[in-house]
Amino acid sequence: MTTTPDVVRLRPPMNRVSPRALWYWAARAAVLWIVLLVPQVIWWFADGDGGRLPHLLVAAAWLVLAAVHLVVMPQWRYRVHRWEATDTAVYTQTGWLSQERRIAPISRVQTVDSERGPIEQLFKLANVTVTTASAAGPIKIDGLAARDADRLVADLTARVGETTGDAT
Repeated sequence: MTTTPDVVRLRPPMNRVSPRALWYWAARAAVLWIVLLVPQVIWWFADGDGGRLPHLLVAAAWLVLAAVHLVVMPQWRYRVHRWEATDTAVYTQTGWLSQERRIAPISRVQTVDSERGPIEQLFKLANVTVTTASAAGPIKIDGLAARDADRLVADLTARVGETTGDAT
């Protein structure tokens, strides 16, 4: 009797990240926009004799771009970012301008890690990294509620332990 191997198909994952990830992504983007504001402020004070019109035009453009980025980007990422762990594979979908969908069969998983940086801790979020032997690198699931990340790590660790294979 011939057995066919389980086929793992690339498909959209079912679970969204935590809604708190919206605020996390907006806060991280706000830091970038504040850093970009510093040269403008320096230019404003250093250019004491110059006309104010160029400063106002740059400030208006900065304000519009920052507002659009801070409002649109988190919403867009939240709609795209998804994850799922089944008995046979881990699925992820990430990105906002450039989107990526990845899958890792459980039999190929080598390590499962979670990470909570200071900003993630502030928002009660965590990131999970699933490492395989893939040249594309690990699969990352960012923006999970901390308790969901803990459950996912425990669940994947148990599944990987039950899986026969060489995980390479």
